[in-house]
Amino acid sequence: MRKLKSLLPKPMSSDPAMSNKFKIVIPARYGASRLPGKPLSDVAGKPMVEWVWRCAAEAEPEELLVATDDERIRDVCVGFGAEVVMTSPEHPSGTDRLAEVAQLRQWADDVVVVNLQGDEPLTPAANIHRLVAACVQHPEAAMATLCEPLHPDEFSNPNAVKLVRDKRGFALYFSRANIPFPRDGVTPDAQRHIGLYAYRGGFLRRFLQMEVSPLEGIERLEQLRALWHGERIFVADAAEAMGPGIDTPEDLVRVTKILQAKQ
Repeated sequence: MRKLKSLLPKPMSSDPAMSNKFKIVIPARYGASRLPGKPLSDVAGKPMVEWVWRCAAEAEPEELLVATDDERIRDVCVGFGAEVVMTSPEHPSGTDRLAEVAQLRQWADDVVVVNLQGDEPLTPAANIHRLVAACVQHPEAAMATLCEPLHPDEFSNPNAVKLVRDKRGFALYFSRANIPFPRDGVTPDAQRHIGLYAYRGGFLRRFLQMEVSPLEGIERLEQLRALWHGERIFVADAAEAMGPGIDTPEDLVRVTKILQAKQ
């Protein structure tokens, strides 16, 4: 953790919703159907997972880990100063991988753990802070996540996950389909889900015992397992616009250009 601490500014505040009393885990796996070896893809001269780790470090967590089942990823991460936890190759989702880390580290039930996906190298620290605050301020929710307005051109794109919330901000459903469906032909002001999650340690332990739900299997959205089993998810508005994630070779080119321009 010495290298990580040298990157971090002083703690933000004594307010627990804005302090560094949270942990970040970056789940990273080598196998990917559309972009194999994605965490190690070269992005503006660095492996993608290193850019994600740097985003996480800017958010000032008290602990920052990469969770992987692949020795190639482990070796690269150790090389740039990350702490790595080796996990099972059998996990169906990133949340399952985080749950194993929480169990291995024996984290307390009330600890806040952020899942920063390993293909989001342009994540603003402000969004991680917003996520942690949402989790702390809504103890009735097992987990929290973020959303931002969906561009009308993305409404029919299955790679853009849509969501609907109740009047208090709790998730009703997530889908790759068009929700809410515009019966009268007018595209609604829909929300796009941002795949950042914050959980409590106790929920992660419960998650390990939950069977995969039929909806999760159909949509390939792990958060549906929580809803299926009756858990509540609070959805906060993003503090800043998210940069593009990397799912395809085209995304890789686009993000590389953005990061090259920042250097």
